[in-house]
Amino acid sequence: MLATRYVAPLREGGSLPGLVEADDLGTYVVKFRGAGQGVKALVAEVIVGELARRLGLRVPELKIVELDPAIARYEADEEVQDLLNASIGPNLGIDFLPGALGYDGLSHPVDPAEAASVMWVDGYVANVDRSWQNPNLLIWHKRLWCIDHGASLYFHHGWQDRPRDDGADRFAAQPYAFDKHIMSSHLDGLAAADARLSPQVTAALVEAVVAEVPDHWLEAGGRVAAAQARGWYVEHLLARARTPRAWLPEATQRPEATQ
Repeated sequence: MLATRYVAPLREGGSLPGLVEADDLGTYVVKFRGAGQGVKALVAEVIVGELARRLGLRVPELKIVELDPAIARYEADEEVQDLLNASIGPNLGIDFLPGALGYDGLSHPVDPAEAASVMWVDGYVANVDRSWQNPNLLIWHKRLWCIDHGASLYFHHGWQDRPRDDGADRFAAQPYAFDKHIMSSHLDGLAAADARLSPQVTAALVEAVVAEVPDHWLEAGGRVAAAQARGWYVEHLLARARTPRAWLPEATQRPEATQ
């Protein structure tokens, strides 16, 4: 899919995403590979967004948006023009939800089971960006939608040519600060969410969501083959899903939740 017009910058986030029209006549919030967070943030967006969708959460549709060099020529803002020129090629497009409102915890109560599911998925992928300061949740058509997963999967920021030998085990054991989560009032539903969601996290599921990431984003400047990088992501995510799940609160570690 090709970007046809850069509409406006969205300056709420540090990565300077932009509202972009594409040749499928859709409008997307595009996160650019040339932004300061780097391409690994886009990898996390795809893996976690598609994983959350397959586990039953609402995530706006994700698409690869190709940026042609011509799109930057008519951009007057020098900062935006530099960003566009640094992002020629595949970028991440997130379906724009017109009229969506930010979740504030009061105006639109959510289903407790859904809230616990959001919290479980965030704990599983180590998403540190779902707090009251940064909810990254929208209300659209009276339903909850999850956005902005680029701060997840912190482990890949330590990779150069390969992860450390005990990297998957370290990620599997890393605790998660559920008390800082925006849905922490639903902590009592976490055991049920674990019992419901953990059996769905199979090798086939993890391999499928990792396969959604473009090869170019995984090759780390040519140092790593895409297939090898995919294997590392699968290894880390399956390790974190295995029983017992040490990242869950101790109260959640009931026999029915860990068998």
